[in-house]
Amino acid sequence: MGASSWPSAAELSAAKKKVAEMSGRDVADVRVVISPYRICPLGAHIDHQGGTVLAMTVNKGIILAFVPSCDRQVILRSGQFAGDVKFRVDEEQLPRSSMPVKEKDSGWGCYARGALYALQKTGKKLNEGIIGFISGSDGLDSSGLSSSAAVGIAYLMALESANNLCVSPSENIELDKLIENAYLGLRNGILDQSAILLSKYGYLTLMDCKTKEHTFVSSSMLNGTKSSERANKYKILLAFSGAKHCLKDNPGYNCRVKAWASGNLVEFGKLISASGLSSIQNYECGCDPMIQLYEILLRTPGVFGARFSGAGFRGCCLAFVDANQGEAATAFVQREYSKTQPELARQVPGGRVALLCEAGDSARVI
Repeated sequence: MGASSWPSAAELSAAKKKVAEMSGRDVADVRVVISPYRICPLGAHIDHQGGTVLAMTVNKGIILAFVPSCDRQVILRSGQFAGDVKFRVDEEQLPRSSMPVKEKDSGWGCYARGALYALQKTGKKLNEGIIGFISGSDGLDSSGLSSSAAVGIAYLMALESANNLCVSPSENIELDKLIENAYLGLRNGILDQSAILLSKYGYLTLMDCKTKEHTFVSSSMLNGTKSSERANKYKILLAFSGAKHCLKDNPGYNCRVKAWASGNLVEFGKLISASGLSSIQNYECGCDPMIQLYEILLRTPGVFGARFSGAGFRGCCLAFVDANQGEAATAFVQREYSKTQPELARQVPGGRVALLCEAGDSARVI
């Protein structure tokens, strides 16, 4: 593992204390799953076609603190949603499409049930439930950052840990795909869960979505630098649109990888921006506010390149930005988008349109 600055000691301590209070157990007994959000600088959308993508995680995401329940009961509480979720690991879970309407779980616990469904479907035997507290990073809209995959992976890893199951990252990629595709009925590929489970701090993860092989691509810009110094080379700027709903109904790929590997952020940024334009023109992605946000980022001082994070119908855009101009770039995006879309800007949590973050690491249990 690398030296990602998230989660902080205070965040871990707060989550552990919540579980200790819920379970009556000692704080020292509490385990924590760290499941980061992901970005895809190049290759978004072509994972569905078995294409090659470049992805990495950021130092924001999901924290799931938990203890084994010592019985088959699952009790969950959320930092963002009201009410407790309760069920048993010996209850058979069925795909939501096959459930009677009155039995469908419309609350926030569907991903936890989906994790149990995936484990049951693949023959994993569970005798232990969990008592857990789950929370996402404060002050940001996680749309477009694959928070759903991060949540599903967190529940899988917690249930596996509680039951002493040894499950590889590649197995968990398939298990999370079962949650999304088979249990929830979503038609997505393996980009999100692969990025979250495989990424390595300071590297881009190069994934072939057809063969499911992956490699890590380092950058000469980072070679020979200490982990603490890497964040001083570049920052990742997340710009939030406030849009919640859709507002309207490779040859040469190796050259793209070489731009990162050679440390040429200017060229790499141009490719990110071109990928963003391709999403709009070739895949008919994006809505007006997201396209406007993308265009603002393109003219933001210090930004190497930008694109949607996700399909661009809601959520955020990502940009690679010169670390020395990060704060100025953040202020520029905040000001310009607030002028362009004042109502949507006010809907962003805390009114904070732009947020600087750093590269993250893979999902793990600590």
